[in-house]
Amino acid sequence: MEDGTHIGNQSKEPEAKGMSKNMKKFLLVFNCLILSIGNCIAPLTNRLYSVKGGKRVWLMCALETAGFPFLLIPIIISYFHRRRKGGPKTKFFTMSPVLILPCIVIGILTGADDYMDSAGVSRLPVSTYSLVLASQLGFTAFFAWILVKQKFTFLHFNAILLLTAGAVVLAFHSGSDLPAKESKADYILGFLMTLGAATLYGFVLPVIELVYKKAKQTITYSVVMEMQFYMALAATAFCMVGMKINHDFQAIPREAEKYELGKAMYYLVLIGDAFLWQLFFLGAVGVIFCHSSLLSGILISALLPLSEVLAVFIFNEKFTPEKGMSLFLACWGSLSYFYQEIQLNKKKTLAAENECKSIEMPGEIKKENGITEDDGQSSDIP
Repeated sequence: MEDGTHIGNQSKEPEAKGMSKNMKKFLLVFNCLILSIGNCIAPLTNRLYSVKGGKRVWLMCALETAGFPFLLIPIIISYFHRRRKGGPKTKFFTMSPVLILPCIVIGILTGADDYMDSAGVSRLPVSTYSLVLASQLGFTAFFAWILVKQKFTFLHFNAILLLTAGAVVLAFHSGSDLPAKESKADYILGFLMTLGAATLYGFVLPVIELVYKKAKQTITYSVVMEMQFYMALAATAFCMVGMKINHDFQAIPREAEKYELGKAMYYLVLIGDAFLWQLFFLGAVGVIFCHSSLLSGILISALLPLSEVLAVFIFNEKFTPEKGMSLFLACWGSLSYFYQEIQLNKKKTLAAENECKSIEMPGEIKKENGITEDDGQSSDIP
């Protein structure tokens, strides 16, 4: 994993030091892929834990970031890659100590978001949970505009309105798909918790991008992984305090014994859930590093159709007309974003090509305008 400066759509250094264009593309595709896997499958494992007998909300909360030890694998690989060039004096962690405090704060916010997210997904069908979470893109866009001065067009605002409308449709028809043995009050609480999680994480994504931009050191992908390690560690510590207060540590062995799929499967679900959520979080911060927090939010919302299909087929959940309308609005809003981003990238590419031509061929441009090297000299010379 090569080192390079942060590549954002508003970065002052569009070319990353020491990192080829192919590596940049690879990192972007790789992070989009792991974000997609985590975003689509992690809510399903959460729901599997809940429907088969799991009841510990704080445990679910902790699992969303407890997979941070898995990050040591790519961090170690990155270390040995750097050590081949830098020698024995190469540091294992390259992140500046100044960044630790922002990472801890972001981690605590992430822990609070995890709690609301876990409380929401434990009370809602996965399909409803995914659709409510679609409003996160609107919040991400709003905070990106405030914090990192993200520019917007009519299509951007159109997408925000459509995605928000999709969540409102579900709110007005909250009683149409109540899970078995669940009260309407719990369903509404789950809806509000999920909406709160969408708002908070919509704030966290631009904050991470802001930290990248304001950091007084070169932000490499190694630093991105190290920052995610600290953020996940802080978030997990926050959640474990809740687990301690709620006596979850003592309840885990008892819950495992009563789990419908068996004790071994219980622990396997927990480990798999932690791993999948870590894929999601690393993918999210990786996409921010390679592009922007806005693209990270776009991908999370754009993956809704696949999450919908998986939820309906795996858990036999009802796909109500309200969900269909909300899904349609979510897809429409996501497509608006994608279309606008494609148009903006085309304009940027064209402008860059024209600028290169004007720099590389000044002589040809002068000739086209009828200007010669003798122009400007006196015509009185005999």
